[in-house]
Amino acid sequence: MRKIVQIHPGEGKALAWSWLYVFSLFLAYYILRPIREELGVAGGVNNLPWLFTGTLIAMTVINPLFAWVVKRWPRERFIAIAYRFFMLNLVAFMLLLMNATPEQHVWIGRAFFIWVSVFNLFVISVFWSFMVDVFSGEQAKRVFGFLATGATVGGIAGSALTSGLVERLGQTWLLLISIVLLEVAVFATRRLSGISDAFKRPIERREGHEPVGGGLLAGITHTFRSPYLLGIAIFILCYAVTSTILYFQQATIAEQYFADRAARTAFFADISLWVNCITLGVQLFLTGRIMQWLGVALTLCAMPMMSMLGFAGLATFPGIGLFVVFQVVRNVSNYALTRPAREVLFTAVSREDRYKTKNFIDTVVYRGGDQIAAWSYAGLLAIGLSLTGIAAIAVPLSAIWLILGVWLGRRQQRWESTGLVTVEGK
Repeated sequence: MRKIVQIHPGEGKALAWSWLYVFSLFLAYYILRPIREELGVAGGVNNLPWLFTGTLIAMTVINPLFAWVVKRWPRERFIAIAYRFFMLNLVAFMLLLMNATPEQHVWIGRAFFIWVSVFNLFVISVFWSFMVDVFSGEQAKRVFGFLATGATVGGIAGSALTSGLVERLGQTWLLLISIVLLEVAVFATRRLSGISDAFKRPIERREGHEPVGGGLLAGITHTFRSPYLLGIAIFILCYAVTSTILYFQQATIAEQYFADRAARTAFFADISLWVNCITLGVQLFLTGRIMQWLGVALTLCAMPMMSMLGFAGLATFPGIGLFVVFQVVRNVSNYALTRPAREVLFTAVSREDRYKTKNFIDTVVYRGGDQIAAWSYAGLLAIGLSLTGIAAIAVPLSAIWLILGVWLGRRQQRWESTGLVTVEGK
């Protein structure tokens, strides 16, 4: 273990429970993800922009409710409340899908698509907020890459499980497995909250078990008040826009090449399986070392750089083979490098911003990017622009994204050395 990650005294148990926490979450999500993709395609690719609109509306409604829960209860309590709320939702979807007619199945599938899109960003954002609250900036550089392996292994297991069992069990009973896994995550949260006190200062121990407090709209106001937080928001907006462009192309390919529901579900699961297998190797042996050797700025830029090259390739040599390669390489660079580095950025902000502002950026801003890309994509197709033309438009956007990543990484490094970055960005 010590050859893979540098563990200091008192960190071992906390790291183990953190790993179990993220593993359980991603195993649950990757069981649900292929089901979401299939139900989204079954409802018609042309209807996907409306589903993204519904997702943004749902995110906007839930965000202040989450801020209220964060304000009122300590972290282990509000995390349990949030996750068990999603567990009850899954029970409801199980019952609906088991008794649905074909026509009802389409509408339930659309609702499920929106729900998983909310669930995905929400529970994962809460996890990383908790990690940023538990581990310092110095610890984050050492251990976040290893924690990301929990997400990857969960993704591998979830993709393989869904691909292998969907025809035997059907989509409905796979939801039950996700419910159990979410309860495992809640248990890991409680354990981690107490164990992490071992390497905290007394004042940090007290804060960790107290409600965060603050205002319900603090996440929104702080984002636009701080150049640093606004920069993170735009960085994630660029990620969301480019991801949605690729998502629509993937949905179109699946609709063209696979007519059977189970085959489409397996196709989506297989792509995820390849991504996660390659990502795991990078995370285990390279992520932590790269982040310490190159710093946050260069590590943060891995995915924008891959996106520039990939979109340029699709604009020049379009095809399913190149698309799959691009999708895999891009996602590997995200999960293994850019995502861990992105989370380190939040070690430079206040505790309130680690939960409220981060959640607002990770959910509402992210889905806002989805919304912009979804309707822009539909509009560009409507005026006759081809898939290669849309890919060409994404190249300069990726270049802007790359420059922003360099700036954010340097600001975080400045904070780490001087402590000058605050919520006001001074």
